[in-house]
Amino acid sequence: IAAAVDIWARGPAALPPPRQAQTPVLPVEGERNILITSALPYVNNVPHLGNIIGCVLSADTFARYCRLRNWNTLFVCGTDEYGTATETRALEEGLSPQELCDRYHAVHADVYAWFRISFDHFGRTTTPQQTRIAQDIFQRLLARGFLLQDTLEQLRCESCGRYLADRFVEGTCPFCGYAEARGDQCDKCGKLINAVELKNPQCKVCRGTPVVTPTQHLFLDLPKLEGRLEAWLERTLATGDWTANARHITRTWLRDGLKPRCITRDLTWGTPVPLDGFRDKVFYVWFDAPIGYLSITANYTDQWERWWKNPQQ
Repeated sequence: IAAAVDIWARGPAALPPPRQAQTPVLPVEGERNILITSALPYVNNVPHLGNIIGCVLSADTFARYCRLRNWNTLFVCGTDEYGTATETRALEEGLSPQELCDRYHAVHADVYAWFRISFDHFGRTTTPQQTRIAQDIFQRLLARGFLLQDTLEQLRCESCGRYLADRFVEGTCPFCGYAEARGDQCDKCGKLINAVELKNPQCKVCRGTPVVTPTQHLFLDLPKLEGRLEAWLERTLATGDWTANARHITRTWLRDGLKPRCITRDLTWGTPVPLDGFRDKVFYVWFDAPIGYLSITANYTDQWERWWKNPQQ
């Protein structure tokens, strides 16, 4: 505090010279290197104030603070563009999913530019880099035995001739009775749902009644990671700044035992699964989208691994 008062009294002349901008921004040996991301906004709509206040504005404020401190700072973000929500919105607007993403990515970029959000790079997830990195992570998981194959009972709409992934089906929540629950979760009670558990299911496209049909999918074998995750959690809870809510939810998952998590979907819009027998499927958006932080950085610089695989700096 005394040092701050002294510098304040001496005025701007006492401040260190501003950092010289470099392009691209890369980690520098011996300096404090800060990589900032904010939650990737979903692309199927116009962003509103809640989106900006919820994640983008706070990250921008922190990025500006870091730059004022002369810390070497990279701030990246981008639009999350795969998944069933994009497909359903594209159908509603009479566009292809790619046309819809192109339209709303431009809208998002313009809105954030108008608010002067100080991204170093604002990208998107529908890129060759996203496909390459996501498929590489998948192949590594496969080679190390962290994936398993199983049959899912899945709703299929015979009128549309397609399996109904997640948001292509709506019905009554089996837990709380909410009449507009989606095929992946209930927005009222927050519980995760398997679409076949919905009561009175309906196809969102034609409003027909789907039938239960078996189909093969790939799963992330989370139980195999449970012991390592618990050990990691104990270390980070002791040293990190976890919120009470985050602690409670994570401990609840571990207390109840982790379950295998499906990472594939019967869709056409998404990152293709590079494995025989599953090449007509794509990755589930919640497997694919977090990898967007890496691929967006990779589209900014081919030296992206210096940010994401460099814990020493």
